[in-house]
Amino acid sequence: MGPHPAVAAIRLAVRRVLHDVITEFHRHAGPDRPVEAAGRPAHAAGSPYAEAGTAGGPRTALPERPDTPLVLVACSGGADSMALASALAFEARKLDVRAGGITVDHNLQPGSGLRAAEVVTRLTAMDLDPVEAVAVHVGREGGPEAAARDARYAALDAAAERHGAAAVLLGHTRDDQAETVLLGLARGSGIRSLSGMAAASGPAGRYRRPFLQLDRQTARKACLVQSIPVWDDPHNIDPAYTRSRLRHEGLPALEKALGKGVVEALARTAQLSRDDADALDTWAAEAELTVRDETGRLECAGLYALPPAVRRRVLRRALIEAGAPAGSLFARHLEEVDRLITGWRGQRAINLPGRVEALRQGGRLVIRQS
Repeated sequence: MGPHPAVAAIRLAVRRVLHDVITEFHRHAGPDRPVEAAGRPAHAAGSPYAEAGTAGGPRTALPERPDTPLVLVACSGGADSMALASALAFEARKLDVRAGGITVDHNLQPGSGLRAAEVVTRLTAMDLDPVEAVAVHVGREGGPEAAARDARYAALDAAAERHGAAAVLLGHTRDDQAETVLLGLARGSGIRSLSGMAAASGPAGRYRRPFLQLDRQTARKACLVQSIPVWDDPHNIDPAYTRSRLRHEGLPALEKALGKGVVEALARTAQLSRDDADALDTWAAEAELTVRDETGRLECAGLYALPPAVRRRVLRRALIEAGAPAGSLFARHLEEVDRLITGWRGQRAINLPGRVEALRQGGRLVIRQS
């Protein structure tokens, strides 16, 4: 008798991602390249890259990377990530891959350090190695949810580099994807926000999301039938957080009004939007080359001739290149800059996030640090 359908589903999702990671790892390594060239390079003694360590702590030699890729699971102790960890542990034993785990302690709740230690114990019991807990400081920029997310990804990036991981698995489900689409719709941030989370993202596709086609209940059921203890974060039901209100009030209200299937429809919207956004981004990258003068400045006449969706993408790329944080650029910012092209009335310079300013000068759009 085979595994429970929920367990089979999560294992299959992880297996597919691991096959992709293994294929990419060996393709990049090449048949005749040294092992070091496939992952972290070997550096000479005395090189600034020969050692690494945390600030204020001991510096240790970087680990050598064997000829099998290391895949880490980011695990909070919740049902989604514990189900992911269990599937990774199971599949890694059958494949040419090493498996480890990272849990991030945000220090936002009493006893968070103890909880992180419990997650480490559970992951270690699954025979994952390496396993570690990383404590972070969560700032305030962008609000509590955005600040926690930024701190978490910074810690995961550092852990992946420290261990030479080929990939980091994240437990986002189809339900998370639906929530992300609705949040993007509420912000009015355009089609890229509606595309939700990518199956692979981050540097060189480091972050992988195997569960985007599975619902949250499947992950929870997989933990239940395998007797895997899970922790339910109280922040997930705290109405002070936007995503929590959306999860427990917004989506249920939509399903009541529109019927079942809203989550699946939103997930499909995300994929269709991502396809369109990717095509427009490619178009914008090509168009940008045609609207810069010999000094590299953007020509307003050339920008005006572009379709609005392409022009705004060119503007966004230029603003980010000048130092504006991507996560802080909203539709209203792009609209203001766009009016320098389409509604020029002698406006003053526009101040943007990251101390970036945009102004029109001599038929050129000047974007610079203020």
